[in-house]
Formats: sequence, C-alpha cells, structure tokens
Amino acid sequence: MASSSVDDRSPWAVFLIFLRLGLTSFGGPIAHLGYFREEFVSRRQWLSERSYADLVALCQFLPGPASSQVGMALGLSRAGYRGALAAWLGFTMPSAIALILLALGIASQGDGLPAGALHGLKVVAVAVVAQAVWGMARNLCPDAPRVTLMAAAACIVLLLPSAWTQVGVIVAAAVVGLLLFHPSSAPGSDELSVTVSRRAGACWLTLFFVLLAGLPVLAAVLPGQAVDLVDAFYRAGALVFGGGHVVLPLLQAEVVPTGWVDSQAFLAGYGAAQAVPGPLFTFAAFLGASLEGEPSGWSGGLLCLLAIFLPSFLLVAGALPFWEQLRRSLRMQAALAGINAAVVGLLLAALYQPVWTSAIGGAGDFGLALIALVALMFWKLPPWLVVAGSGLAGWGLSLAASTF
Repeated sequence: MASSSVDDRSPWAVFLIFLRLGLTSFGGPIAHLGYFREEFVSRRQWLSERSYADLVALCQFLPGPASSQVGMALGLSRAGYRGALAAWLGFTMPSAIALILLALGIASQGDGLPAGALHGLKVVAVAVVAQAVWGMARNLCPDAPRVTLMAAAACIVLLLPSAWTQVGVIVAAAVVGLLLFHPSSAPGSDELSVTVSRRAGACWLTLFFVLLAGLPVLAAVLPGQAVDLVDAFYRAGALVFGGGHVVLPLLQAEVVPTGWVDSQAFLAGYGAAQAVPGPLFTFAAFLGASLEGEPSGWSGGLLCLLAIFLPSFLLVAGALPFWEQLRRSLRMQAALAGINAAVVGLLLAALYQPVWTSAIGGAGDFGLALIALVALMFWKLPPWLVVAGSGLAGWGLSLAASTF
C-alpha cells in the first residue's frame, strides 16, 4: 500500500487534515465516515479498505460518537497520542467554537446561513454517503453471500430502527461469518499501526470504568456544579450507542430539569448543531456555555466538551491494541468478513433513512445530489469544493423557487 508522505505522520499535519474535514464535513456521522473514507483510504491511502471497515466495525461496538472515534483511531495510528488529540481537536474545534459563540449571543451559525444553503449541504451528504456505500460494497461484498448479508442488514435496521438493533445485527453477522467464510490466511501487512501496548490499553480501559463508577461518588462527596457537570456529561458520552441524536434525550434529562439550561435554549442549540459541520456531540459545548451559574461561557463549554468526549478517547486507546491482536486470527477474519458486509448494510440503510429522506424532496434535489456524486466519483473533485458548491446551488435553487 502506498503511503502519502512523511509529513503526514506529524501531529501538526494530522491536525490540519482533520481541521479541513471539521470545516467541511456536513451531514452527520454516516456522512463523516464517507468523508473519512475518501480522504484516508482513497486519497491518502493511510489504510486499506478492509482495515477501515474493521475500524468502523469496532467503533460501532463502542458507545459514543462512532465517527469521532474513527477519527481519533486514525490520528492515534498515524502520530500516537498526540495524533489522536490533534485529530479530535481539528475535527471538533470548528463546530464547538461556532456553538459556544451562538450560546454567548455573539454569532448565530444556524441563522447566519440561508435555509436554501443548509438544504444544499444536506443534499451533498447523499452523494458522500452513496460514494462510500458503493466503494465499500465493491471491496467488501464481492460475492453473493456477502451481498445478501449486506441487504439483510439494511432491511433489518430499517424495519427495526434502534441503536441496539445495529449492535445485534453486527453480532449476528459475526456468527454468520464464522459459519460461512473460511479465510486461508490472516492478513500480513494489511493492518492499522497502533503504538499503544496491550498493557497501556488495559490501563485506559480500567480508567474508563473507574471514572464511570467514581464520578457519581465524587459528585456526592464534593457538591458543586463543575463536578456535577463532569459526571453528567461523562456518563452521557460513556453510555450512549448510536451517536449524537441518541444522546439528545439523555442530555435533556440532565440539564433541563436541573435548571442548568432552559428548554427553549436547549432546542435552539440543538437546531443550530444540525447546521454546523463536524460531530453532533459538540452540542455539549453549547450547553456548557449556556449554563446558569458557574462554570459557564467558554469555561463551561470547554468543560462539558472535554467531559463528553473523554470516554471515547479512553475506549479507543484501550480497545485498539486488543482489536489489532484479535483481527489477525483466522476465526476473527471470518467473523469480520460477515461484520464488514453488515456494516456496508448499515451504511446503505442510513443512505435511505435519515440521509435521503431528510434531503431529497423533489427533482431539483435529486439532480443536485446526482451532480455532486458525479463530481466526487468521476471528476474526482475535492469534497470540500463539492460541499461548498452544493451549498451555493441549494441557495440558488431556493432563490429561484421564491422568485418564480
């Protein structure tokens, strides 16, 4: 496999790459995985299609924001712990800053973009996810059994929409893979480079559980809003499967009844979080900046942001060393053949619901999505340029519709 450049292995280079993604990755976690695949598998060749799919499968198993965890893992494999921090910071910082500014009343990202432009950004997510599904299916579903498994996974999660259904489908696909597929040899060079030792991984996982059990005790012993906030947001990041939308009711239950944030501000911030690029978990920064009492503003926003993402870092750093060991075995390779087909099915289901259903409302939307797909797949234009063009085109279509 080709490698991009030596400079790509510095934390600063990792930060700049993820910063560009953090500024342009609209469309939610499934679209983010599509952007990552295009950037790191197709363009930079940091890892193979199979390694990327294995990494996505691992992050689907872990609680927390899957796309952010994939980004942390990519940064960790490229430049160690500093690379993981650089990847998270670059991908998260733009939306976190925008939402903190919104909470402070200095700027409003949600109201600052015309509705037509926002709709254009939703439409381009259709093209991004479709490109990812097509590319991954071509590599990971090369025969009839795996295509069938992909289709079955997509149908099940569409008929029974739930984060637990997704986990159940992946587990069932692993069993099917063990029964049906018999790889002749484990991969040699096709692996994700991980500098974390198994001993260090065990320490990170231990710290994850110690904080999960210990923070509620600490909050009871040391009453104060700062400790309570860390406890509430750490728990939200540690116990939620399915990404940002699933964490909404848990955060609402933590901050609204307690009087930390009023319900109107909560809903306004959640709406604005849909309009910014990057991970939806940065909604925590808005909530922290909107708090009554102290900490609030920038300090509250940063505290809540760090608390909700900390479990993801601990889980990724803790799980990757063991994951790399497991995925080298023949039995795990057989299971992963089934899991990867199911992961493509999950992406295919997400392409329809919510990506397609929330973006495509007529012939104009379909045409714009088709143009974006051709630009990405055949003209090989940079994703950020296609995103910007789709936003402008959505704005133009909106103006034309209001004029005529």
